Amino acid sequence: MRKRYALILAGLMVAATVGTSVAAEYDRYPGGGGPPVYAPPPPPRGAPVPPPRHAQYGQPYFFAHLGVFDPNGDVDGLSGYDSGMNFDLGVGSRVSPIFAVDGTIGGYNAKRGPDEASVVPLTIGGRLIIPHPFFEPYFGGGIGLYFSSLQEDPRPGFSGIDDSQTNFGGYLSVGADMWLNPRMALNFEGKYNIIDPTFRSNEGNSFDVNMSGWTLNLGIRVAF
Repeated sequence: MRKRYALILAGLMVAATVGTSVAAEYDRYPGGGGPPVYAPPPPPRGAPVPPPRHAQYGQPYFFAHLGVFDPNGDVDGLSGYDSGMNFDLGVGSRVSPIFAVDGTIGGYNAKRGPDEASVVPLTIGGRLIIPHPFFEPYFGGGIGLYFSSLQEDPRPGFSGIDDSQTNFGGYLSVGADMWLNPRMALNFEGKYNIIDPTFRSNEGNSFDVNMSGWTLNLGIRVAF
């Protein structure tokens, strides 16, 4: 009888030991079923797009340029004239993300010995912009009044010219803004001015003179 009770007691102890082991296993892995499965980390996302540093559309700005004027070499133009200086000042507004309107006044000149040709353009135009946070190329064009003057000394067979005219003209431009911050950019621009005034010589003869040419400029653009 005692032997029978001893076997029963031993069986209960073995069952208790197995149950304790199973319970401990379930405590280690809550939810049951073994070690937890970890999801792989999400793939790294690309670097965020930097915020734009250019002037926002609807924002007015001021600009200024200083550069050189390269006169045309036409026989009925400024053949033989040396390159001269150019400047312009203006205000504008970026009326959309890709388009801006500019108003400009400036001046350029060229010399050939004692002879001098000069032009003061007063223009309004637009620029088509390729948007970018930092570096923005553009193409432009415009029209306006060109105040031109020509002084050429008399020489054999020519009485000389000392005359001024006001004519409609136009320009085409290409350039780029490199934005340093949301309010200021360095500007590089090439502009071809188109103007063909008629001057009167000292004898009273009329001459059409092509005073067109390229201006190459470096400047700044500052948003208000």
